[in-house]
Amino acid sequence: MSMETTAWTQLHSVMTAQQERRPFERATLRRIAAFARPHRAGIVRFVLLGVLTALLAVATPVLAGHVVDAIVSGHDTGTVVRLSLLIALVAVVEAALGVLGRRLSAALGEGLILDLRTAVFDHVQRMPVAFFTRTRTGALVSRLNNDVIGAQRAFANTLSGVVSNLVTLLLTLAVMLTLSWQITLLALVLLPLFVVPARRMGGRMARMQREAATLNAAMGTRMTERFSAPGATLIKLFGRPEEESAEFAARAARVRDIGVRTATAQSVFMTALTLVSSLALALVYGLGGWFALRGTLEPGAVVSLALLLTRLYAPLTSLAGARVEVMSALVSFERVFEVLDLKPLIEEKPDAREVPEGPVAVEFEDVRFAYPAADQVSLASLEEVAVLDSRGGSEVLHGISFRAEPGQTIALVGTSGAGKSTIAQLLPRLYDVDEGTVRIGGTDVRDLTAGSLRATLGMVTQDGHLFHDTVRANLLLARPAATDEELWDALGRARLGEVVRSLPDGLDTVVGERGYRLSGGERQRMTIARLLLARQRVVILDEATAHLDNTSEAAVQEALAEALEGRTAVVIAHRLSTVRAADQILVVEAGEIVERGTHDSLLAAEGRYAELYRTQFAEVRSV
Repeated sequence: MSMETTAWTQLHSVMTAQQERRPFERATLRRIAAFARPHRAGIVRFVLLGVLTALLAVATPVLAGHVVDAIVSGHDTGTVVRLSLLIALVAVVEAALGVLGRRLSAALGEGLILDLRTAVFDHVQRMPVAFFTRTRTGALVSRLNNDVIGAQRAFANTLSGVVSNLVTLLLTLAVMLTLSWQITLLALVLLPLFVVPARRMGGRMARMQREAATLNAAMGTRMTERFSAPGATLIKLFGRPEEESAEFAARAARVRDIGVRTATAQSVFMTALTLVSSLALALVYGLGGWFALRGTLEPGAVVSLALLLTRLYAPLTSLAGARVEVMSALVSFERVFEVLDLKPLIEEKPDAREVPEGPVAVEFEDVRFAYPAADQVSLASLEEVAVLDSRGGSEVLHGISFRAEPGQTIALVGTSGAGKSTIAQLLPRLYDVDEGTVRIGGTDVRDLTAGSLRATLGMVTQDGHLFHDTVRANLLLARPAATDEELWDALGRARLGEVVRSLPDGLDTVVGERGYRLSGGERQRMTIARLLLARQRVVILDEATAHLDNTSEAAVQEALAEALEGRTAVVIAHRLSTVRAADQILVVEAGEIVERGTHDSLLAAEGRYAELYRTQFAEVRSV
């Protein structure tokens, strides 16, 4: 590797190492060792290969010197040929070891990435919904990508670099001192001219790189928000295209200016280092030639020293930046461990039981609940704030008690923010109660296995969320083994079969981000089809017909009637006309049940339900 190439590598490492230097706890190193333990055999092979490569790197300059000595001293051509063939053999072996080393490096790095990403992904999936409501998605994805890759560099690059460079440095110094200690010491004197510019210019370029990264991130966030379906719609309705374009162009222009300054600085830096490299070689050839002419140094030794000089500066400059790379990798590890250290609030008990077979009842007994505080479920870095919000922990449900017998429908009604959706979220353990008990089939949901709870309980929310995937893939989330016949049956029962058949690719039609290629009513019926396909015994409908027109609502109501048949159901509805047939209606206000009964009995009671019903009826008549 030439000095120029090494200098460029060193400069790049300084530019990309943007974290501060600071001490790290031994616990971090122990956890890194735990992740590395499954790969220890590969690490040992990798290190040994690095040592062997370092030995070969020093051998070539020494052999080249012997060739020169053989020529100058007039040895027979056989000696020169044998030495040349040996140099060729060393080059072939070195090339083969380089390919093998790259393969081992990739296997170690990619294996570590797999382990870390899987660990973080699995851990994040166990986090409560409150974690996702607070966390910025881009920051979380960055932990799975940028920080995991940063941690991987510690094994794929830094580990091998430190070992092989250290061995190469020691061997090179030993050989150079043996050949000429005077030239070796003078060559080391020039080292600061090589390393200092890299450190100083690297810091300057790192600042420019960070500024460019910040501007690019801002542009990325802006594009993500405005290129999504709802964002693009909002801009078309209320945005000012000229101002949007001008602001984006201004940010892009700043990135361009930084790019020009960076390219100029790189050119100056590389030119300066090329000059230093030439001066170092001139020193070796000049001083070495003078010694050779005086007879105190063999001509071949001069050539060997010149070639070894590049092998000396390369590891020295790399080792000079090794600490920066190590600290950068350790910071990445810490950021990954920071996520893994967030304790999930909802855990499955080791002795958890299955939900009992057959129809099941749903019961709430004196349930009290407060949403968790930010420090229990989130990180300031994931929310991209300086300090976490200290609010939280105030009780929002106060002594909620009711029971839905198998096959019954319980309706929750009340004003927005009364606590209806919160009650519904406690059934599938999106959150756990603080006091009281939630039971399904007579068993506390905290004592049930997560798998059996998912298989028993289904939920349809008002947004009808779908993934950017095919109709088939969105339905198979409910039951991966379902056949096409079963998919069409569920779509037909959800009053969506004809719609899907009319799509260009039928079941294989991509529905778009969040299902935006479908209408609101069609998205809702898709989620109902998914529910029907899952065949769950308990159904939660959270404002499933909200924001739909009368035609769409009628189609969804038909589908819901199919979905609720024979199932225990908890229905949250803003439109009271949709819950008149419920077996029991609960009126929720300020986290408490203030009334309960059937539609007719509550109207006769002339209480809060009757007031809400009359208000809605008057609004409908006025429309």
